[in-house]
Amino acid sequence: MFQRLEPGGARLRFTFEGQAVDAGPGDSIAAALLAAGIAHLRDTPVSAAPRGPWCLMGVCFDCLVEVDGMPNRQACLVQVADGMQVRRMRGARAP
Repeated sequence: MFQRLEPGGARLRFTFEGQAVDAGPGDSIAAALLAAGIAHLRDTPVSAAPRGPWCLMGVCFDCLVEVDGMPNRQACLVQVADGMQVRRMRGARAP
């Protein structure tokens, strides 16, 4: 579905739900996950429906993930760093 126009160059590696994902320098988490074939990034709080990147510019908040233990980060706005750990957001956050 999604593919890189110019593969190659330096690579970064991070994990999503424990699975290793390769990324290029400057990739957002959302772009790297989509290129790896992963589109389900969070579950909605009310119905637990799967959600994924939609606008890819920080407007819709459908791509919320947990990054290195910090919840509610927008995957489309966070640049990949080598070794980062990313997890799905599930349900509502604790008040």
